[in-house]
Amino acid sequence: MKVKRQTVDLSGYPDLVVIYLGMRVNAITGLKTLAGLGPQIDGSVAAKPDGLLLHESFTMSFFPLHVGMRQYWRDFESLQTWSRSAPHREWWAKFLKDSGGTGFWHETYFMRGGIEAIYDDVPKPVGMMAFAPVTAARGPMFSSAARAGRGASSVAPPLSETDLYGK
Repeated sequence: MKVKRQTVDLSGYPDLVVIYLGMRVNAITGLKTLAGLGPQIDGSVAAKPDGLLLHESFTMSFFPLHVGMRQYWRDFESLQTWSRSAPHREWWAKFLKDSGGTGFWHETYFMRGGIEAIYDDVPKPVGMMAFAPVTAARGPMFSSAARAGRGASSVAPPLSETDLYGK
């Protein structure tokens, strides 16, 4: 039987952004953290944030438990606006103060070119962390917009570098 090959016409999505996100349980307390976030994430997706085209969930491993999401956004501005507003803003600020026994990462890919990534409390390399040099997410590497070469954002981050590290 012949294979039915198909593709997609993305010409209507010139600023498309694809982001992979993952959360790995690093300690037993991470199970509670992960279980608490699941319904909140489902609720935020059900609210259909402006610019979110598709959200898909998947499991990367069962031991240690490592779950992921893939999201397609109309453009980086929509993604960034959503990620810097409630409820995401609160989740992220809380996580950066205490990871709750989990590790979090994301990798963002831009239709117009460019990639950026962050890995917080991820003890075992995943994604690009497994082959590319790893550096501290400080200074110009602190924000996703700067890592992606998009310049400074007009929307304040959930926590500034000074809020997180002092100085």
